[in-house]
Amino acid sequence: MRKITSFILTIFVIGNTFSFAQTKSVTQIPDSEPFKLERGGSFSASTAKSVKPQTNTLPANITQDVSDALEIIKKNHVNGKKLDYNELVKSSISSMLRTLDPHSNYYDSAEYRDLLDDQQSEYSGIGATIANYKKNGKYETFIVSTFPESPAYKANLRFGDKITAVNGETVSGKDSGIVRDKVRGRKGSIVRLSIERADTKKIEIVEIRRNRVPQPSIPDAYLVRQNIGYVDMTEGFNYTTAEELQIALSELHSQGMNALVLDLRENPGGILDQAVKIAENFLPAGSTIVTQRGRFRADNRVWKSANKSPETMPLVVLVNEGSASASEIVAGAMQDYDRALIIGENTFGKGLVQSVIDLPYGSGLTLTTAKYYTPSGRSIQRDYSKGSFYDYYLHKVKIDESAKIPAKTVTGRTVFGGDGISPDEIVKAEPFNPTEIGLLDPIFFFTSNLISGKVQGFENYKHSKATEFGKRIRSNDFEISDTLFTEFKKFLSDENAWEISGEKIEKEKEFITSRLKFNLAIAKFGSVAANQLLIEDDPQIAKAISALPKAKQLALAAQKVKNR
Repeated sequence: MRKITSFILTIFVIGNTFSFAQTKSVTQIPDSEPFKLERGGSFSASTAKSVKPQTNTLPANITQDVSDALEIIKKNHVNGKKLDYNELVKSSISSMLRTLDPHSNYYDSAEYRDLLDDQQSEYSGIGATIANYKKNGKYETFIVSTFPESPAYKANLRFGDKITAVNGETVSGKDSGIVRDKVRGRKGSIVRLSIERADTKKIEIVEIRRNRVPQPSIPDAYLVRQNIGYVDMTEGFNYTTAEELQIALSELHSQGMNALVLDLRENPGGILDQAVKIAENFLPAGSTIVTQRGRFRADNRVWKSANKSPETMPLVVLVNEGSASASEIVAGAMQDYDRALIIGENTFGKGLVQSVIDLPYGSGLTLTTAKYYTPSGRSIQRDYSKGSFYDYYLHKVKIDESAKIPAKTVTGRTVFGGDGISPDEIVKAEPFNPTEIGLLDPIFFFTSNLISGKVQGFENYKHSKATEFGKRIRSNDFEISDTLFTEFKKFLSDENAWEISGEKIEKEKEFITSRLKFNLAIAKFGSVAANQLLIEDDPQIAKAISALPKAKQLALAAQKVKNR
């Protein structure tokens, strides 16, 4: 799957802290997607409701110091009358936590509610993916896709519809993240959207009642090749992940699956118990999956598989730099037992476990209370004592090779702790080049014209029906002829909104064709189905499929060692 590596990041500002989550496609975000509050959030078995702070009061002198400081600021600072004191308090707490480690964090009530919603595989909003696209130097926010049976789907929002205002407030030129925050809201409440329809260009006022929108952690699972299953587990681990995997595996087995590619790329982590249950599917009873060691006895635990009949089919696990925490637990366990071949790029390197703690007035925090270790005893956590918080998240601090602690897998292979999970076979993702990034905007607008029936001679591409979800699609389902490619070049010339030379356009013909197919697939069948097209051309997927025989031999060798 191609990704943008030139600092195309989704950045969420929380107080004075930031979270980074690299996007799989350019700045497309669900309208009310819960904040990805931090990459690699692995939460302990304790939930927010069962973990309470030991005290709700600070020593009197500290409380007084904080109160006095705020009063002095209010009376004397040049902007004292305009300051947001909630933000001051929040940034103070966040700064305190940041001195501990990069993953302890404070959330105000709205952020905390989003965090808990994220764990429940749903959020409250209209159920649409929105994105910024630029034309003539101006950004606007557009509907890219809707979710099945969501309020946005029922309101007939379509690919290419432009959001011009939310509740009467214009959003022209605003970042799609800001628009999303305005669109989302409490279940049952009404949001009024001013929509410029892609086909008619007329402005319509659409009133939508917000609702809970399911957000599964396994958006897709299908046979990527004959008898080879593919499970998309890129969305993190929440309370339903293990159940979702069981359903996916059962369905794939019924279709004849005898080998599996498990995709953990960009999986930021989540509920630790769920990661354990995922690993348990593939490891026999008695196998240690992960060890947790903390300050208190309650934080010291060993998780072992209780599965007396685990899956025995060949398994390849895909990882990259976005695979963190709970996903590293799964990958580490599979690697230590030689149960799977790990393919891709080095993982994030997050081996700290957070407990989710309720605070007064609906706020909360995640506090690091333990570290976890893979079955061979290695810690995955990268060193965060050097460099800044930003350097840590952007992997700008080089890890000293001497700090990596060696360990052995079941068959005696050497693996290392201290810097995430190193793949057994490294396959780099192919990044977008600057020209390809620049083409994404005109490809979007041209696709919008196509499905609106506005491209003369290509009216057969017009799509006015509702999105057809759940379809298995392939690249040959969409024809992009040389004549249509020529029409795209004419569109670029006529619009004169983007400075891309004809020579560059010809050079990127394959990319343009691929992205046109992708956009058409989103418009007709939704984003989940459209991602199947990206998977078809993904070099890491291709390598995973070709490596399945080697994965089988590795697992057999491990089984022989165990039977000695």
